[in-house]
Amino acid sequence: MRILMVPDRLFQRYDEVTPSFLRERGIRLLLSDLDFTLAPKCVPEPDADIFSWIEGMKAAGIEVMILSNNRRSARVERFCGKLGITYVGHAGKPSTRGFTQAMAKAGVGADETAMLGDKLLTDVLGAQLSGVTALMVEPLGGAVTPWQKVLHAMQAPFKALCRRKTHFSAD
Repeated sequence: MRILMVPDRLFQRYDEVTPSFLRERGIRLLLSDLDFTLAPKCVPEPDADIFSWIEGMKAAGIEVMILSNNRRSARVERFCGKLGITYVGHAGKPSTRGFTQAMAKAGVGADETAMLGDKLLTDVLGAQLSGVTALMVEPLGGAVTPWQKVLHAMQAPFKALCRRKTHFSAD
């Protein structure tokens, strides 16, 4: 039984999610959050590491699409434009609406889709509700505001459950 607040897999950084990891699981579409997942919110443009990671995904036949709750689209448009990838903005995560829209845009089903994000209440919960593989990373740039620090502390038990689940499934 899936626990909706527990990611399927936990990583330190986005670039630990490799094309081979995704291909082994039949993933053809990788949805990704932007802020704190691929870059700290204060970073306006992708760096060389992100470009390289995206190119590796494309070469492996995996489409990467940003799924963002940003209220203003300028940052997401600029970031995606530089990377040559598409996005679904105002996704309303954890609602399934944005996930469904992204999968329809890519022409894939939930069993061929994964979501990469840094927050349980939006990225992981939305992925679980949508039936897609939920991948979680530690936030890039760390928790800065008091609210972010509380939120990330609240996520700790769910991350521990994921680590335990992953450890036992590997045995």
